[in-house]
Amino acid sequence: MSTAVDASVPVAEQEDGAANILAGKKVAVAFVLGGPGSGKGTQCSNIVEHFGFTHLSAGELLRSEIKSGSENGTMIDSIIKEGKIVPSEITVKLLQEAMVKSENDKFLIDGFPRNQENRLSFENVIKISPEFVLFFDCSEEEMVRRLLGRNQGRADDNIETIRKRFRVFEESSLPVVQYYDSKGKVKKINAAKPILEVFEDVKTIFQSYGPKAA
Repeated sequence: MSTAVDASVPVAEQEDGAANILAGKKVAVAFVLGGPGSGKGTQCSNIVEHFGFTHLSAGELLRSEIKSGSENGTMIDSIIKEGKIVPSEITVKLLQEAMVKSENDKFLIDGFPRNQENRLSFENVIKISPEFVLFFDCSEEEMVRRLLGRNQGRADDNIETIRKRFRVFEESSLPVVQYYDSKGKVKKINAAKPILEVFEDVKTIFQSYGPKAA
């Protein structure tokens, strides 16, 4: 699937090894993408534990902002209740604030960018590109098996709903993976293997960042 990219939009490309800068702070960012049931959440926890990254989830940041009762949170809640999509700029600003406030300089951004609009907004607002994209590649059949196995009894995770989630991922998120792949920035993981074997592959990718500080 080819992806059209607006060449007029300024993108902050970084040379290999060059430092990313965020509000005067040098950071390393890795996007983590994969279909529902690909196991990326489990592996993000392992990466945090072993390599000291801070795990940021766009969805969790939005939910936390709503719970805070802030004016921004009330606006986000209204948008969601109206069945609309939260504008990319709002989500990106929350990610930016979380990175600035954190004492860490290594971040996993999980399930983001969900689409090309997210990607462009991140690059234009925060002015950095990811070090790489960690892509958990898994067949739809295997992801269905996992989701049905772990979510038995949940009406919202029936086979029809799960299939719809896959279609959304394919149509919106895969073009993002393909874009970064064209830039040589995608690290693909065979996520169909057992959890421990998958993490062995993940460790190979993250070993240059060293183990988590004691």
